[in-house]
Amino acid sequence: MVQTHSRLSAIMGEKRLKISTIARDTGISRATLTSLYYDRNSAVSLQTLGKLCAYLLCEVGDLISYAQPKEETP
Repeated sequence: MVQTHSRLSAIMGEKRLKISTIARDTGISRATLTSLYYDRNSAVSLQTLGKLCAYLLCEVGDLISYAQPKEETP
């Protein structure tokens, strides 16, 4: 199964941004941003990803990383 991880906290740290600033500037709810920041989301709308990418000047792949877990050998 593919596992995804939000990189929002790392990007925000690099750019020295706060959740409240992004929420105000993009209209994305603080709850959604907080969930992404702490990597608790299981789903994110394409609209939200689009707004974040436009605001942060990045690509979706910069915000979300994914990896397939290694298969265990019996």
